[in-house]
Amino acid sequence: MDFEIFKKNIRNVPNFPKEGIQFKDVTTLFKDAKILSLLSDAIYEEYKDKGITKVVGIESRGFIMGPILATRLNVGFVPIRKPGKLPCDVYEETYEKEYGFDAVQIHKDALSENDVVVLHDDLLATGGTMLAACRLMKHFNVKKIYVNFLIELEDLKARELFDENIEILSLIKYPI
Repeated sequence: MDFEIFKKNIRNVPNFPKEGIQFKDVTTLFKDAKILSLLSDAIYEEYKDKGITKVVGIESRGFIMGPILATRLNVGFVPIRKPGKLPCDVYEETYEKEYGFDAVQIHKDALSENDVVVLHDDLLATGGTMLAACRLMKHFNVKKIYVNFLIELEDLKARELFDENIEILSLIKYPI
């Protein structure tokens, strides 16, 4: 599949959320039914034969393609959210991102050691959010972790921060 069609449909927003950041707005991928369908197909094809049992989406843009992928794979969807958004007992991990500090949480009963998960988010920049999500997975001792991004900012080399046993797929790659 030619992923250039996706690049052509991503909006660049300069100086958002702060000066010097070149924000890649993926919401423009979702407004066109054809592009959304192609995106869904591309992600599904990567994971359809990997034994996935749960798709885990990271707040907030991971809540868009994550459930679509879960539906296509006929598996459950689990959200990872910002603090205070989940109503029951949670595990929490803090992390540093390119413009501050934050934390993510997951329900303590969300996964089991029998799960094979694909963690999904929109963008790999410095890796902080997804690294925290991977640390959350350790609480469950899941069988396998796959990590999926729509976009990767390659020059930041965040991919190198992940455990070698974690398979990472980014559909669209940009230099900074």
